[in-house]
Amino acid sequence: MSFDPILQRARCGVDRREAGPKGDRKAARAWARGVCAAALAVVALGSGAHASAADVAGMHAYNPHLRPVSHISDTRMRIDTAAGVAELPLYVSRDWDQPLPGIVRAVIVIHGKLRNADRYFESAEKGRDAALEQHAADAGANGTLLIAPQFLATLDFGGRSQPADLLRWDANGWMAGDAAVAPVPLSSYAALDAIVERLADRKRFPDLREVVFAGHSGGAQVVQRYAVAARETGALARDGIALRYVVSSPSSYAYFDAQRPADDGTPFEPATCPGFDDWKYGMQKRPAYLADRTPAQLEAAYVARRVDYLVGGKDDDPQQKALDQSCPAEAQGPQRVARAEAYFDYLRARHPQGLNQQLHIVPGVGHDGARMLTSACALHAIYGVTGCAS
Repeated sequence: MSFDPILQRARCGVDRREAGPKGDRKAARAWARGVCAAALAVVALGSGAHASAADVAGMHAYNPHLRPVSHISDTRMRIDTAAGVAELPLYVSRDWDQPLPGIVRAVIVIHGKLRNADRYFESAEKGRDAALEQHAADAGANGTLLIAPQFLATLDFGGRSQPADLLRWDANGWMAGDAAVAPVPLSSYAALDAIVERLADRKRFPDLREVVFAGHSGGAQVVQRYAVAARETGALARDGIALRYVVSSPSSYAYFDAQRPADDGTPFEPATCPGFDDWKYGMQKRPAYLADRTPAQLEAAYVARRVDYLVGGKDDDPQQKALDQSCPAEAQGPQRVARAEAYFDYLRARHPQGLNQQLHIVPGVGHDGARMLTSACALHAIYGVTGCAS
């Protein structure tokens, strides 16, 4: 017997096109969460095995849209691990296999769920050029190094002849810091650590002053979670290299406890949403990369970091095709603007002494990575360009 229809309906995201007034939408969301809980029991009975919350919560809008990438970068970074050697494909604006004096800023742009690092690299180039046109200090090609790593899925290798040591992940596992399935079990966050470690090498980058991680949509989910989880960033701080994170329009955020925003004034009911507090939405069932630290330790490190949250003012469509509509994501709000505002309010309430973080609503922009990463607020967050009014 196939349970796919039950699981698909039990994503816990409610189709608001079928809903009417606000009260009806709230009832529909409650109904969907109930179906989600029931589906867990059905799957467990049907399979004869224990079904985790992730079995249902993981059935969100991402996986059905996975397609092989069109391009895999020919540039590779070697990563040596205890389990063996691996390579990460990436795009780099300069030859970083030799010393690069004069590079004062490194911008690491993370692609979204389509894994199209080439397109994000192009957007990064346009952002750099726009900053240069506005006379931002050191924004030119000689002062900024652009890096766009590419996290591949196993399906990207079908029909392609690629080196066996090229890293690849199961579906979208790289977005949550999962270990690669081949050639070594390396977390995607550890791969980012390797980039940080390379940039911290003063023999290669004697003049480096700051490192910026930036991502949009699925890439922003990676950047936000990496800001929570990162291990190797201390190497930058020891050499006086500033670090900041630019998080643009993710579908969800990592919460540090079980609190979630109220739904139209109704308090969140955890029992209606299995898996709502599991990683990457919360602190339960964290991957090995960050399981050795408590939620309190992770939160203390996170709130001390420089983070700029961006979201398009028109990115408020609860049916946007790339929006995570799973129950854990819906528990954070109905759409991206609401989720961003709720998360920032959550952090401010927990840390009234103040945050080294800001939220920018970019007017007139929907879910558009190219426009968001070249917006005035993105250029302000990455290059210090003035003109971000939000």
